[in-house]
Amino acid sequence: MRLSDGLERLEPSRRNRHVQFLLSQQMPDGGFRGREGDSDLYYTSFAVRGLAILGSMDTATSQRVGEFLAEYRDRSMSVVDLISWMYSAFVIQVSGGVDLLGEAAVAWAENVAAKLESVRTKDGGYAKSIEGASGSMYHSFLTMLTYELIGRTPPQPNRLIQFIYDRQRDDGGFVEIGPMRRSGTNPTAAAVAMLTSLGGMDQELANDVQDFFREVRSSEGGFQANTRIPFADGLSTFTGLLTCQDLKLNVLKPVSVENLVGKCLEFPTGGFRGASWDEQADVEYTFYGLGNLGLLWSADEVGKESLE
Repeated sequence: MRLSDGLERLEPSRRNRHVQFLLSQQMPDGGFRGREGDSDLYYTSFAVRGLAILGSMDTATSQRVGEFLAEYRDRSMSVVDLISWMYSAFVIQVSGGVDLLGEAAVAWAENVAAKLESVRTKDGGYAKSIEGASGSMYHSFLTMLTYELIGRTPPQPNRLIQFIYDRQRDDGGFVEIGPMRRSGTNPTAAAVAMLTSLGGMDQELANDVQDFFREVRSSEGGFQANTRIPFADGLSTFTGLLTCQDLKLNVLKPVSVENLVGKCLEFPTGGFRGASWDEQADVEYTFYGLGNLGLLWSADEVGKESLE
């Protein structure tokens, strides 16, 4: 809703170009293609959410996506595929499509929770699979999102909070896995989101995060993935901007983010690319491109200056 509200400012012709790009990526089986060319749950979830925030997820499209998702409902899925499936299923349900869970929702949620706990690690986090020896910030974040979608909280939340604290580094940010020393924008955003939800965020941590984000802001106008990456990208800019808004951190000039997204990442024919070096648009980065604009406009921040 936050992104949808912001994107109400999108000019109709510009909106239509992006809607048509997203729809052009739908395959005959109802799913949406990734960069490899075949239907993919991960990319389908981004296309579905992109159409939803543009107000263009109509009944016919929802029904086609529902047919694609129905093929996966009873399969064993990774956490990444599971949350992609769930996001898509909920969006098409509220968009006039089928209810893919129906009366089986309670039992299905129980099975999902059991699967999630099967990949919990000794450090309190969650791994990609049962073979994982230590937790991943990314998969812990996805796990927590999945718990939220089934209306639950992770068991023993204090263990998860401590896992996140242990991933903070001296630069103020957070890392994906334990051995890493250099923090990343996306792990830091994931850490803040989880700690905020779990009640483990405080002002001291917010100040640390602000210091880190000031190190990864790019001269291009957005955020870099880490201090060694010399360019901004749409994903890191989205997660960094979202975190800054939620924590009320003034790090970037919003107008510079709009310039990056509109002049560097957006294709005039529709769709967005990931970064300046990227040569093609895809549905994932189109969602992030639209998401960046939605965040800026929902907060009415375009044109405001940063503190520095």
